[in-house]
Amino acid sequence: MGKADCHHFLARVLCVLLLIILLFNRPTICSSRQEHEEQQWPCGDGNLRFASYYEDHMVLQKSPERALLWGCGPLGEQVTVYVQGPNTQQTLATVSDESGMWRVMLAPVEAGGPYNITAALTNLQNTYVTLVDVLFGDVWLCSGQSNMFFKVLGLVNASGELALASKYPHVRFFMVGLVQKDTELLDLTKVDISWSVPNEKNLASFSALCWLFGRYLYNTLQYPIGLVESSWGGTPVEAWSSHSALRKCGLDNPDENSTGPISNSVLWNAMIHPLLNLTIKGAIWYQGESNADYHRDLYNCTFPAMIDSWRMGFHEGSGGQTAIQFPFGFVQLSTYKRHSTDDGFPEIRWHQTADYGFVPNPRMMNTFMAVAMDLPDETSPYGTIHPRYKEDVAYRLTLGAKALAYNYSLTFHGPFPDHILPQKLYVNLTFDQQLSVTPSTDIFEICCSASISCGPRANWVSAPIITWDQTTIQLSTESCPDQVAAVRYAWTDWPCDFKACPVYGSNTSLPAPPFVISLQQSFGWKRNVATNRYFNTDGQKVHDGVL
Repeated sequence: MGKADCHHFLARVLCVLLLIILLFNRPTICSSRQEHEEQQWPCGDGNLRFASYYEDHMVLQKSPERALLWGCGPLGEQVTVYVQGPNTQQTLATVSDESGMWRVMLAPVEAGGPYNITAALTNLQNTYVTLVDVLFGDVWLCSGQSNMFFKVLGLVNASGELALASKYPHVRFFMVGLVQKDTELLDLTKVDISWSVPNEKNLASFSALCWLFGRYLYNTLQYPIGLVESSWGGTPVEAWSSHSALRKCGLDNPDENSTGPISNSVLWNAMIHPLLNLTIKGAIWYQGESNADYHRDLYNCTFPAMIDSWRMGFHEGSGGQTAIQFPFGFVQLSTYKRHSTDDGFPEIRWHQTADYGFVPNPRMMNTFMAVAMDLPDETSPYGTIHPRYKEDVAYRLTLGAKALAYNYSLTFHGPFPDHILPQKLYVNLTFDQQLSVTPSTDIFEICCSASISCGPRANWVSAPIITWDQTTIQLSTESCPDQVAAVRYAWTDWPCDFKACPVYGSNTSLPAPPFVISLQQSFGWKRNVATNRYFNTDGQKVHDGVL
């Protein structure tokens, strides 16, 4: 056998051996840029690297918060992290002997860039990994189900929006892959879109609402915005909630009838928990459709409990850098079925506010809400449950973020009653801001009852708008022979056509949210705007939430 033949024979033997190894002893590969197999402890191979979501072109949280970086390395080795750019710094970390993980907390960095960030083994020359073109700004998490997953390509004006992408190089985005797990993971096992500088091609498959929210924020703030999307269509809030959050609402045991991505905690485990070390500014959320017929009556507990759990998780995971009450915005459900008599959507809308009707409130501090019931899309090719008009939703969310996250002095919600007084032939509702009103005979309803509770099956009748002024609406009670026990507004799946609800703020064009308010005997109802507590008009405090 000649020399060349020998080399050829050895190569074939090595190929066969390698194939056997791959088939029967598949290795675990950890990579931030490709799907890799689950390992509960992500640093088993001893290679130096950053965790999955630290990549080229990313945005890290700017000052005054400090960005936390973590990754994997050889056991016991020291890692030095260098930040090079407009400002420079270096930080030393030691790889844990138990986990193979290293963590560093950077000194605060002002908004801007670009920076190169290098992690190098202190005692081994030429062993390092570098992230390039890193910016510092504000990082927002975007999560929920299909209306958050809804892509830029699906917008009515998709071509126009995509054409703008290249004009926003400082709005960067990242998308978590769809993974479900029964146990909490420390790192992501799948990335669908790596950190990207937007262009017409890569933006098409990213969340439309998340992108528009970030773009609108950038227009105001004029510094980098990082967007992290972690969403999955058709999923309930229980899948995104930790076990501890679900226990607070009496959901200790898994639902045997729920499998796949709708099972308790499986998306928290795989798509949220791995992100907890990331320092973030805030989060936005669009979900609730799947709970309209699944644990609906618990949503006033499960949703606030999920928010609390996320806040604590990100605060602790980032070493206290993510605010423990970070701003959390959400979209109140839009519409689904015209002429539907099912109470699923209106009840979820109410429960999204923890049964207060508005946010922030004592149960949901530092939250903001975009009302979307006046933004139906009857001709959506994706189904009426997926309206394409995400621009208005993003604009309304941005108002809340500007007010709560950035301390802008502005009104970010529509009008809400702060005083309701029933009379013999009418009911007066006084709102907390000036109104723009159009007539309606059926958007308001009153419950006629002197004794029974005014639940969904009570005697609700229409209460036509009689007259109104700058802050007050008067409703007729002629159709109610008994005592008026409660008033509700827009309590239906599809209450109005596009931007055509009867009640808006005259200075903001923001819609009044739906509400249901019980009137205690004949005293009426009054809200202390300063404390968001409820009282009878005789001064007696009444129960918070559902009244």
